[in-house]
Amino acid sequence: MTITTLSSRELNHDVTRAKKAAKEGPVFITDRGRPAHVLLSFEDYQKLTQQRRNIADALAMPGVEDIEFEPPRVEFESQPADFT
Repeated sequence: MTITTLSSRELNHDVTRAKKAAKEGPVFITDRGRPAHVLLSFEDYQKLTQQRRNIADALAMPGVEDIEFEPPRVEFESQPADFT
């Protein structure tokens, strides 16, 4: 996936370039140097907005490999069950 960044001025001068870039990945549009909008292909938009039905679908979504997730390890002591 390719991420493209364009200023608002660049977008206004070359919309075709932005549309072509959106086929390869998200296009960040900046306003005064700060991200303000994101242009996506309709297919990518649908993938992001569809309801996830299971964890496998959620883990398969684009960009998930870029998410840092390091949950703390939980340690607990088991106790025997009392069936009396």
